[in-house]
Amino acid sequence: MRYLFLDLNSYFASVEQQEFPELRGKPVAVVPVEADTSFVIAASYEAKRWGVKTLTQIGEAKRLCPELICVLGHHSMYAAYHKRVVEVAETVLPIDAVCSIDEMRFKLLKTESPPEIAREIALEMKKTIREQVGECLTCSIGIAPNGFLAKIGTELQKPDGLVIIEAKDLPDILHRLDLVGFPGINRRMEVRLNAQGIFTSAQMCAAGREHMHRAFGSVIGERWWYLLRGFDLPMEKTHRKSLGHSHVLPPVHRTEEGCREVLLRLLQKASARLRKEELWTEEMVVAVKGFKKSWEVRIKLPPTQDSVTLNDFFLREWPNHNFVQPKMVAVTFTKLLEHEHVTPSLFDPTMDRSLLNKAVDTVNRKFGKNKIFLAGMEHAKETADEKIAFGKTELFSEGKGDHEWVDTFRGIPREETTYERTDLSEEFGDSD
Repeated sequence: MRYLFLDLNSYFASVEQQEFPELRGKPVAVVPVEADTSFVIAASYEAKRWGVKTLTQIGEAKRLCPELICVLGHHSMYAAYHKRVVEVAETVLPIDAVCSIDEMRFKLLKTESPPEIAREIALEMKKTIREQVGECLTCSIGIAPNGFLAKIGTELQKPDGLVIIEAKDLPDILHRLDLVGFPGINRRMEVRLNAQGIFTSAQMCAAGREHMHRAFGSVIGERWWYLLRGFDLPMEKTHRKSLGHSHVLPPVHRTEEGCREVLLRLLQKASARLRKEELWTEEMVVAVKGFKKSWEVRIKLPPTQDSVTLNDFFLREWPNHNFVQPKMVAVTFTKLLEHEHVTPSLFDPTMDRSLLNKAVDTVNRKFGKNKIFLAGMEHAKETADEKIAFGKTELFSEGKGDHEWVDTFRGIPREETTYERTDLSEEFGDSD
């Protein structure tokens, strides 16, 4: 056994139940807004027993589970609990990689690799998290010859599972999963595999290397062939390909002017992230999803990380928009460059502006979010709060005090909150 993989069960919903005892033992759905046409972000296991799961429409979730309690997500709280889980887990075993807000991978030393010893380590990990973070924080742990199979092990027994995959168990133990149960296989990839005659996990495990290459359409298929057989391949390094933000518009901003202001807000927020990560962009995609008609524009840029430059390019394109009844906006930067790979034009002030922007970022960090901001976003500067999305482990702070959460792990009192099942569709409108 070379790897141990930990997956926190129903993480967002479990944190809500840990933080607010009145939710324990009850069906809970974490939602972005309490409009019936929006979707569930996460569901507690009590809710899952009624068929409620991630991406279930809220109206449908309430029909499936009449006693469902919808809770607006506390993303700062999830980030705070994640940090605490990482601290606690490291007291048991050094972390090899934090993979997402609710997943982490550990390497086992040779002395830790016998299955019986690895099992004891896993049980100690579960006990430590339960005692030092919270009794509602359960996890499924997989132990295997490589990290890929260890992650698959967490899918085989939930909640609070512990699965050890040894060489003698392969490939039969993998046959329990549907194709989409494997990490990295979504519905689109499933269709591609089906086209190559692979409909079950048993067929995938039996396929040859060349067949897997054709089925996946790249050398990744061959990599899977080895991983499914327990080979410990070097972890692939990934590079960020895009960076951006999206936001569902509240009714007050579902106008042309409101839409423009929120887009400027997203531009400032995303460009601040570019500068923090020392990245530059050569392309920006601006999109507005409408109830009746949507609009999207791809804007070529000189290498930049400057909010004012991005603002100027966006405003040049804005008069060409043709969306109808906007409901969601998004800004995405693509063609990202690291600082050392940027060669700016001699006639472009972007380098000087970059220094100016960093000064603005410093002021906001020292004195608070939005102490300095683009004038065009005056009425939208408090919108588009940061959310925990797939692959993220922390919230980007735009200034002093942003995303702070009262430290409840050490008994510091907090204001009591009681949740009731409510329908706020009248306040938010019938939209997502």
